[in-house]
Amino acid sequence: MQIGNIIKRIREDKGMMQKEISAHLEIGNSNYNKLENGHRDLSLEELQKLSILFNLTTDEILNYGNVIPKAIKVEGKPDFEKLHLINQLQEDDKNTVFKIINTMLTKQKFQTFFEQNLQTAK
Repeated sequence: MQIGNIIKRIREDKGMMQKEISAHLEIGNSNYNKLENGHRDLSLEELQKLSILFNLTTDEILNYGNVIPKAIKVEGKPDFEKLHLINQLQEDDKNTVFKIINTMLTKQKFQTFFEQNLQTAK
């Protein structure tokens, strides 16, 4: 479960309104809405403020309801979803994935080039 969904669930379980949370976090209602909808990341400072507001530890917030993250597999997913998952990676990891892809594509082009040239040389 994404952090935005977790925060929304805690807020609803505690019977709180979005505007109460946004005021406590000292952010606008629009920014808070983006947070709950997964269109904005939660800062460490905001997580600490939520911990105080909800009277929960940060670990209890992150693992609310004992939700254990599931392994993510890209096999069998449509291409657009694969790209979406790659875009969720940290910048260094994303660059590593692209370097691997570049290497594999280059290797494939060279292999095709050599196979074609070996056939014409025979």
